[in-house]
Formats: sequence, C-alpha cells, structure tokens
Amino acid sequence: DDAGQMSAWYVFSALGFYPVCPGSDQYSIGSPLVKSATINLENGKQLIVEVKNQHVENVYVEKVIVNGKLKKDKILLHSEISDGGRIIFYMSNNTGK
Repeated sequence: DDAGQMSAWYVFSALGFYPVCPGSDQYSIGSPLVKSATINLENGKQLIVEVKNQHVENVYVEKVIVNGKLKKDKILLHSEISDGGRIIFYMSNNTGK
C-alpha cells in the first residue's frame, strides 16, 4: 500500500507541478498533461490550470503565468495557489537554450 502516493504523484504531474518534498511549501514546475483543470479548494475557492499551445511536439514550458504574474523561476510556492487563482502554462517545442 502506497497510501495514495502513486495517484497523488500522477495528479500533480498531470497538472504540471509537484511538491519538492513533504512538508515543503515549494512545487517544482513541469510539463502538464491536461489542457485545463479546475481544483475546488476546501476554502471554497478554485485553482484553475490552463495550458496554451499544447501539442504532441510542444513538451517544453515556455513560460508560466500565476495569478497574472510571470514566473521567473521553476518553483511554485504554496502561498501562490492556496487561496485559489489561475496558472497558465505556455508550451513550446523549443527548449529555450
């Protein structure tokens, strides 16, 4: 029994972010599998995930906008999403290097 960790891993990964380690307030940003998702939070608010330019060849994250602000790094903080909001992933086929 993995206490639900395999399914939690999949859901987080499909959304495009994953906890760096248990108890941390940081999530590592990755490539989402979903086109969009709405998460109903226990505080009654919603966290909306949107993916732009999603295509089988566009596997690289070009940029991420969180609540209207461009992320400058690849870390998402719990405080940025715990009160709901919107995460927009822009995908590309370019590694950006």
